[in-house]
Amino acid sequence: MTDHLLRAYLLDGQGGATALPADRISKEERAEGLVWFHLDGNHAGARRCLEAEIGSLDPFTIDALLDEESRPRMTQIGAGAVLVLRGVNLNENEDPEDMVSICLWVEKDRIILVSRSRIRAAGDIEDKLLAGGGPKDTGHFVTMLCERLFARMEPILIALDERTDDIEEQVLVESNPDLRGAIIDVRIQAIMFRRYMAPQKDAIDSFRMADFEWLSTTHRRHLQEVYNHLVRYVEDLDSIRERAQIVKDEISHVQADRLNKHMYILSMIAAIFMPLGFLTGLLGINVAGIPGASFGYAFWIFSGLLLMLVLVQLFVFKWLKWF
Repeated sequence: MTDHLLRAYLLDGQGGATALPADRISKEERAEGLVWFHLDGNHAGARRCLEAEIGSLDPFTIDALLDEESRPRMTQIGAGAVLVLRGVNLNENEDPEDMVSICLWVEKDRIILVSRSRIRAAGDIEDKLLAGGGPKDTGHFVTMLCERLFARMEPILIALDERTDDIEEQVLVESNPDLRGAIIDVRIQAIMFRRYMAPQKDAIDSFRMADFEWLSTTHRRHLQEVYNHLVRYVEDLDSIRERAQIVKDEISHVQADRLNKHMYILSMIAAIFMPLGFLTGLLGINVAGIPGASFGYAFWIFSGLLLMLVLVQLFVFKWLKWF
């Protein structure tokens, strides 16, 4: 294989496939049957291969297959379709929510897959083809690819849901404001997943309802199951987002309550010492005529009066139920 061509197979219609050498990928050199090409969209040779070697694709289709920021969608073009999907990113040192793009051109006798990252679902299909249990036609290929893609999504979403449960439990037990960062991360993940899952659901539904003669009733039933799973995933993500927001609000309330409590204590202290500060400041001015200036016990009498004033204040605050 060349650098831009990752896989090229001629499917035998029985679940097996034969690898095609790079010099036989042109339409003139291919034998009759369903062919599958997997191209590396990062390589400059991918466009040349689509335009010259594979051939018969219009510029719109080629641009759609090589689009770097593609969102999931389905566009029917004659007897074929551009199908853009997203899968969780399970590559090393990558975040699952940075979903990898999978761009497909599918028709009765040809499947072209373009990706810019490693796609494990494509590897699964290749393994099944080499073992004789792979897809037999285009509809079977698409349904198998979708099933493998979304089977890998489920554990990630379950883990995200369980993480939300754990944070909810910790907040209810400990009311720890430090969990705010963790719940924000969960919400961001849910938002990023849903960003692609919602349009992907619509793309699968549109593909299922398209009038392709090579899409059998069995294929449509499998796609219906895939669609149902996606609907559930989107609903779960909505639930996670809402729960994360509720937990975030609860943490904010805890922080606000703590702040209010501290401010209340400081206000009570200020209320107690305000009249004391006024009296001591008044009697501390350096002018003649201060009462008791020449009386030996004046300081202790004044201190006792201040203490009595504090006790009166505490009694009044308690009577007013300020604490």
